[in-house]
Amino acid sequence: MNVLPPGTILQLMYLKERLLRLPVGKFIEVGPGSGEITRLLLEMGWTGRSYDLEEKTISALEERFAIDISQNRFMPVHESYLNIRTEEKVDLVISCMVMEHLDDRLEVEFMKKSAKILKASGLMIALVPASPEHWGIEDDIAGHCRRYTRSSVENLINSNGWKLKHIAGLTFPISNILLPVSNFLVNRSERQKLALSALERTKQSGRRSVKYKTHFPPLLGLLLNKYTLSPFHLLQKIFTDSTRSLVLFFEATP
Repeated sequence: MNVLPPGTILQLMYLKERLLRLPVGKFIEVGPGSGEITRLLLEMGWTGRSYDLEEKTISALEERFAIDISQNRFMPVHESYLNIRTEEKVDLVISCMVMEHLDDRLEVEFMKKSAKILKASGLMIALVPASPEHWGIEDDIAGHCRRYTRSSVENLINSNGWKLKHIAGLTFPISNILLPVSNFLVNRSERQKLALSALERTKQSGRRSVKYKTHFPPLLGLLLNKYTLSPFHLLQKIFTDSTRSLVLFFEATP
């Protein structure tokens, strides 16, 4: 059993509730990581493609979703999203912990590319790290350029001619409570990555392996699952306006 971090579980629970509001269609996912959002989309009936810079990430997705690939429901692609050339329009562009890796120029290119790819009725969903005051070792080793605030998200959306449809802070307070432990584990296991280039840190950020941070013994699945974390899901929805939330979820249209 694949046991996920509590923050990831909470994000997926919130995302699923938001996706249930949308008609099923075609998606493009940017930076799929281990494929948890991919799995959710496919289980809900979506079809689409995922793009990533790291070849090993794509290979892992090819193995995990071999059946969906054989059924032409999904295709992982080893290519930069910003470089793709396609005339096909999609209903959803979704990214999780991607935009913070882009410098200011590439961040604008990301918005322009998404505007071209989305249908007129299409939607972009993004999850990004929030609260600059909580910048830490994990941001450094992952190659982040920034942590977002509500105002910086609103400015990004407005300055690029988009409309912000929904924004919410997620994983508060559980991620805040666990942050010191998280920083300790990351510092102990991944500090050597600081010697890598920003690009290489970005490429490796989707396939990290930190015990008790990114992966857990199967037995802990009894504690870390959507049922046991449902009270924290209710809490994160109560505190979606908190400025101390470590994750921002937003939806926008061109």
